[in-house]
Amino acid sequence: MIEQKKAGGLAAIALTVLILLAAVLGPEQMARYKDRSALNEITFEETENLNQGYRYILSSNEKLYLLSECLSRQVLPESELSAVTRAETGDADMGYEGLMGSYAFVTNRQGPSGKEIADEEIFSICNQELAALKELGILSESVKEVDPSSYSAVLYSAIDVLEPQNNMAVWRVSLSTSHQNADKANRLIDAYIDADSGKIYSFYARTDSLWSQMDPEEMMDAWGGYLGLTGREAYDSDNPLMETTPDFVKYRFPGMEERSTIVTIGFYEGINELFIKLT
Repeated sequence: MIEQKKAGGLAAIALTVLILLAAVLGPEQMARYKDRSALNEITFEETENLNQGYRYILSSNEKLYLLSECLSRQVLPESELSAVTRAETGDADMGYEGLMGSYAFVTNRQGPSGKEIADEEIFSICNQELAALKELGILSESVKEVDPSSYSAVLYSAIDVLEPQNNMAVWRVSLSTSHQNADKANRLIDAYIDADSGKIYSFYARTDSLWSQMDPEEMMDAWGGYLGLTGREAYDSDNPLMETTPDFVKYRFPGMEERSTIVTIGFYEGINELFIKLT
């Protein structure tokens, strides 16, 4: 009986020692085995396109502010009324690639990442959103759909250089300047479109309506709801030279870091061009 107890005690001690050794050496041996199994082996793993960079999800107000800051640092045509100041060229990239201050608006030469509106979709999306603006009473029904043969579309990146995680992709759809003396009546002239949602942030469009027939307050209310903007306020200025037309109304929307975006809705009489622009 004593011998059996002694043998049982030794077995228990041996088992304890084995458990302790396994606890100490086991993880290390397993790691070495795993390393050996992966050594000199090529493996493939799908990842997102790293060249596109990571983009934080910005609110509608933040996107509006970012785009406004980027566009205000470019030499942008305000209307066909100012066409005499433009260079005669068909290059859609003309003059829009300079960097100024802490914001940049540059051509996205890599193209859509797969999560954004593709080249072959942009014109149909633009027409879809034009229809939405007509239904909201922002645009007249007379404004024609965009035709790929008459328009150009260029993808841009709007970037906060100091906070590069704040960036967005934007399509610019413009009536082509390569066709001289093209009929511009009742046509979209220029528009900036969110490459993610397809929403139109800013546009210039010829229409058959007159400023006296429009209700800017109601139109801005509809446009703000369309984009999901909040916090709109009236914006008044004593500067008589703010616009080249007397027919305009300005509004302020909260942007980033207690700064605001000024949105102008206006009209060029004579050419019957309605616009909503960001400053």
